[in-house]
Formats: sequence, C-alpha cells, structure tokens
Amino acid sequence: MWGKDRPDLNQVGSQQMAYPVPAYGIPALSDAPRGYIPFHMEHYGRHGSRWLLNAKDYQGPVDILAKADSLGKLTPRGQELLTQLSKINEASHNRLGELTPLGHRQHREIAGRMVENFPQLFTTGTNVDAKSTVVIRCILSMANEIAELQRLVPGINVTCDATRAYQPVLAYNSTDTVAKNLSKAATKMNKEFNERHSDHSAFLAKVFNDQKYVNDSIDEKDIFEGVFDIAVNVQSHDDQPDLYDLFTEEELFNQWLIKNAWWYAYSGNSPQNNHRSHWNQRVLLENIIESADTAMTSPLQSVNLRFGHESIVLPLTILLELNDSAYDTDNIDTLAENWRNFDVFPMASNIQIVFYRPKNRTENNPDDVLVKVLLNEAEARLPLKPVEGNYYRWTDFRKYYTDKLASFSTKFEQ
Repeated sequence: MWGKDRPDLNQVGSQQMAYPVPAYGIPALSDAPRGYIPFHMEHYGRHGSRWLLNAKDYQGPVDILAKADSLGKLTPRGQELLTQLSKINEASHNRLGELTPLGHRQHREIAGRMVENFPQLFTTGTNVDAKSTVVIRCILSMANEIAELQRLVPGINVTCDATRAYQPVLAYNSTDTVAKNLSKAATKMNKEFNERHSDHSAFLAKVFNDQKYVNDSIDEKDIFEGVFDIAVNVQSHDDQPDLYDLFTEEELFNQWLIKNAWWYAYSGNSPQNNHRSHWNQRVLLENIIESADTAMTSPLQSVNLRFGHESIVLPLTILLELNDSAYDTDNIDTLAENWRNFDVFPMASNIQIVFYRPKNRTENNPDDVLVKVLLNEAEARLPLKPVEGNYYRWTDFRKYYTDKLASFSTKFEQ
C-alpha cells in the first residue's frame, strides 16, 4: 500500500521510521570504473532512532485515557492501551529525545558497512574528521560511528567535535520573514488536505465505549495523533508493544498522507513554499564543496563526517536533486504516487558522497576525479551526465552546484 516494491507498515511513521535494515537489505554497489579507487568521502547523517521529544507526547494520551477510564468510558482494548501507554510513559522519564539502543546499533552498523564497501578509503593513516550538532543524540550517533571505525581500523586518525560554532553549517533553518510568510500557504493547503483524510472513527470505537462522551469530551485529533505517534515510534525500541492493531490500514495510510504532505509543503521543492525551503542548506552544500576541494590537494585518504537531523537531510537531498526528491507539483492529491518522505529521512538516514581517482595517477588533476552519491547507502542519480553508471565527473558536479548556489540571490531577492 505504501510501495508495492517494499510494503511495510513502519513506513507510515515518516521521519519516525527506523533505518530500513535489515528488513530490506542494502543494495549492492556497482564497481568503480576500471583503475579508479576511492580516496575521500563527504557525509551528512541523521541521528539514529530515539525517544519522542516532549513529555506531553507520552503524558498527554495517558491523561486523556485515564480520565475516560475513571468514568467507565474505555473498552477492554482501551483499558489495555492505557496500561501499555502508562508503562511507556514511565519508561520515557529522563529519556526524552535520547538515542535508543537501536539508534546506537544503527550507526555502528552503518560504519561497519562503510569499511566493508570502501576498504581502500578506510585504512591505516586515513584522516577522519567528524562534527556533530550539540544535541546529545547526534553526538552519540557520531560517537558510535567513530568507535566502530576505530575498532575495525585501529590505524585511522580521528578528530571530532560538537560545538555551537558549527551549528550554522550543520543545522541551519531559516527564520526570516520571507520564510514565515511563505509558510502561510503551506498551512492553508495542509488544513484543507487534512480535513479530507481525518476519519478516526474506527480507532475511537476500539478505544472508547461511549460515542456521546467522545463527541462531548474528547478532542479526536489530539488522542488519535498522540497514540499514533507513540505507535509508529515503537519501532525505535526493542521492548515496546506493537500498537498497530488499534488502527485500520486506511487510518494509518491517511495519517501518513497527511505527514507526507506536511513535509513536502514545508521542506520540499513545492509551490507552497515558493520552492525556497531546500535552499536553507546552501551553506552546508558550500561547505561540502569547499571541504572536497581541500581533499583534492592531499595525497592521503580522508573522510568528513557530519551528524544532525532529518530537517537537514531532506532539504539537502532536494538541493542536490538526488533521484526524484526535487519533485515539483501543486497537486497534493497525487503527491504520494511520486514523492515519499520515508525514502529520504528515516532514523539514521545519511548521504555519502564518495570520491574516486586513478590508482596510478601521476599528477593532481581534478578532471580525473569521479564522484558517486549514496542516499541511505543506495546509489543515487544526479542531474548530470554520468561518466559511467552512477559515477560523475567531479568538475561537472562542482560546476553544476556552484552555479546553482550562485543563482540563489537572483531567484530570491530579499
């Protein structure tokens, strides 16, 4: 229902979806053109699976259900749900927003596959520079990848940092007046779209035994969305109960449609934000290009790792125009057929830009350098003419995106 090639109810979680491994496996990577070896990587990765962010995310549904239970208004399944959510709420105390054990494992496994996929890059003497936002779940995600890299390749040279000085690069989100005004169009579109996809009657009937009480005393949207958010985040944990039985597939799918439309309107290449939001990551892309330019001048292997959030991974993916992420439509009703948020930014999502040069090069020539981009470890298409398969010439890559970044002030006069 969410994609015939890989149906999975967990996909309805949007950004709450756990990194899709090992359920789907990782596609095999193509061989580099003959004579080429990897020598550098530019990376941006989201933190791994986490607890929900706010106390009210857990406490709110418990309070609603507890009040209803005190009045005898819950079904047996509703009473069971209250017990389940109360235990989850208690376990969440002092854990809000923190990485779960699964989140730790995701990053260690990603690091392991980096070494496996690019053994010529991750070797004794390779310089690895890692930077994270100051958010603890991002710092711990970085720490897990670094620890695994050092375990597998003891001879690598590692530096890492998490400082507010680097926040404008790793986690820039525009708060200017133009962006705020543009969001009004997105808000209007989402409100109308939501109203057409918000039938919660089946869920409510499973939980509450008195329709009049629901009509008079319950905010349907509040309780539905509260339980839904906990239910889809269960996949971030190893020990929480499956709650999908509370919803019909139609309810789950409609809530995903709403979330998918929201992310597209606010962060996609969409008319609702005047095709502007993804440009927020122009500073990050400039940093990636500048860092790669520096790597070109060194004979050593090097890796630049960056750790942050899904609100950065998505617009960066779109700014790079990976695969079909820059899809542009004003028909929100057909959006899901062409653009799916979970394809881009599950927990621990990542972009890896891998650089190759001739093994037996005799001079430092940027024209000889090729790049391949991985989105969540699968080879991605770029809006460029490839040299071979998904390999592109670095000089073409650099010119295309440098010219694109230079066009920003012309496109969006303040």
